Amino acid sequence: MTAPASAHRAASGWNYPPACCHGDVEHGECQAIPEKSVKENGGGWSIVLEPGDHRKVTHHNRYFVPYGSEIPSSDGNYHICLHPTEEHENCFFVPPGEM
Repeated sequence: MTAPASAHRAASGWNYPPACCHGDVEHGECQAIPEKSVKENGGGWSIVLEPGDHRKVTHHNRYFVPYGSEIPSSDGNYHICLHPTEEHENCFFVPPGEM
């Protein structure tokens, strides 16, 4: 018998989709990121994270998420899920007004 899939909650209280996040609020892959880390660039979102911007980030990382691949966030903040390692963006959440 297996346990049902569950996702952890964002600090603001909404649940990340189970396909995006594994773990809990302290150890999960999803977390809000600073707005300054996100720029619109050439057909998508350019994200630059430094240590301290996300719990899994240990060195300078760049990500690119094409338009149409983002997911609306439920709290007006940017969020990213890094899985299976910090070099891999699994899900990216954008405030609905920014999409």
